[in-house]
Amino acid sequence: MLSALSGDPHGTPAWVRTLAEGDDAGLFADGGAVWTVHAGTGTFVAGIRALLMQALHPGPMAGVQDWSRYRDDPLGRLTGTVRWIICVTYGSRPQVERETARVTRLHERVTGTFVDGAGAERAYTAETADLVEWVHLAFADSFLACHRRWGAPIPGGQDAYVREWARAGRLMGMTAPPVTAAELDARLTGYRDRGELRGDERVREVVRFLRRPPFPGTMGLAYRFLFAAAVATIPHPYRRLLGVRRWPIPVITATRIILRRAQRSLDEGPRAQDFARERLRRLRRLS
Repeated sequence: MLSALSGDPHGTPAWVRTLAEGDDAGLFADGGAVWTVHAGTGTFVAGIRALLMQALHPGPMAGVQDWSRYRDDPLGRLTGTVRWIICVTYGSRPQVERETARVTRLHERVTGTFVDGAGAERAYTAETADLVEWVHLAFADSFLACHRRWGAPIPGGQDAYVREWARAGRLMGMTAPPVTAAELDARLTGYRDRGELRGDERVREVVRFLRRPPFPGTMGLAYRFLFAAAVATIPHPYRRLLGVRRWPIPVITATRIILRRAQRSLDEGPRAQDFARERLRRLRRLS
């Protein structure tokens, strides 16, 4: 399962095996809030939810439309995102630095213009402050919301996750990421209340793609439920902008069943945290 999600169907890719290397414990503690949330199967829904929420800001939306290869290679696009999350969550500090540098290089060419919520044309780069902030907020809110629905208790509570994952926001250039769940919610709501979010044809195009990506067989069927579950966790004001509605069936319960089966599949093979724990055990032996 990890191999498929990380982009190498024939074996564990080298960047996952590298989680076992290094001489430090990394950014986040084993058993801490970030490890707990990111190891949960709710992440399968959270990734979809984060993409939907991120699409509502016309700046990141322009970057996706102008530069992303999601239409031609959706799994490849997913692999790149999964790789960054896994390396930052479980990797040693040198691996985190290398992964951040890789993403930064990819972002260097991302420039263009977009029409903001007030109808004014603005230039953007991948480092534009409010665009970086919105992407981080949508990610953190989505992973937290989905873990609340389908995950185990978070050590230290929701604030611990927001505070810990703020370090990832700083890696990507944020100067003051939120550090409590209440602050995270207030920052998200501020974008909506200021009219900075839009639900236009570009958003609807992304929604149409995310609703039915070209996934084969049972993967495609399971994905339809995960998409519906992502929609069900999004508050109504954002759903209205996205132009999506909740399914009339109990999709939260159905998704819980799907995620339990996914967990059994994950338990059959190597997981990212298994490689990271190999590094941690080696460091304890050396100490």
